[in-house]
Amino acid sequence: MMNVINLKNRTIGSQYVATEILKQVISKPNAVLGLATGNTMIEVYKTLAALLNVNQIDLSNVVTFNLDEYVGLSAEHNQSYHVYMNAHLFNHNQTWNNKNIYLPVGDAPNIELESELYEQRLGEIGSADIQILGIGENGHIGFNEPYSSFESVTRVVDLTPSTINANSQHFENIEDVPKQAISMGLSSIMKAKRIILLAFGKNKQQAIKALLEGEVSEALPASILHKHPNVEVIIDDEIFTSLIEDGTL
Repeated sequence: MMNVINLKNRTIGSQYVATEILKQVISKPNAVLGLATGNTMIEVYKTLAALLNVNQIDLSNVVTFNLDEYVGLSAEHNQSYHVYMNAHLFNHNQTWNNKNIYLPVGDAPNIELESELYEQRLGEIGSADIQILGIGENGHIGFNEPYSSFESVTRVVDLTPSTINANSQHFENIEDVPKQAISMGLSSIMKAKRIILLAFGKNKQQAIKALLEGEVSEALPASILHKHPNVEVIIDDEIFTSLIEDGTL
């Protein structure tokens, strides 16, 4: 079941997701959280970090795992998702337990082995209580690009030109953007008990339109979410209005 909810703007949408995660860790101190990166998540984490602090939450038993990491970037590289997660979330609360925080190691000596070990760890940890997702302009979730298998697990993936171009805003030259990533697979993501996908602004309109009106097809990776029993799609008024106008909703 996919529920589409217009939360008007990025601020309210981010507050909603942060609050849902807060509620989850209050009700289950050893909650498992599937985390994402990208511009969409920055305000989510800023709000979440503040809420965790004012509630004085002990996070030492909370387990987190991230969807992906660029191949070739060390955990210290300023564009790595390790640095992103520390800067936007983990550095703001004192009780996160490093032993319970999982991200793929992008500069592992053997990235195929690292991918296999990561999938194995996910199996040992168990299903995410909440998995948060963004969506790429081409409909990717994680770095599962179009025509990724619905059966896919954590593996090394080649990034498409559109993804490399979208990510180039964070790098000095487009040549510096990694061409590969280690990404959780679509079947890995689908194991979550609850999924919240967020999309804000005009550049995500087409992806959300395709998700809502398209058939379930590997051409649109996010369309696998139609097969999940508990998915919310959080959008802003800009996307919602366009979906009403063109008859999608």
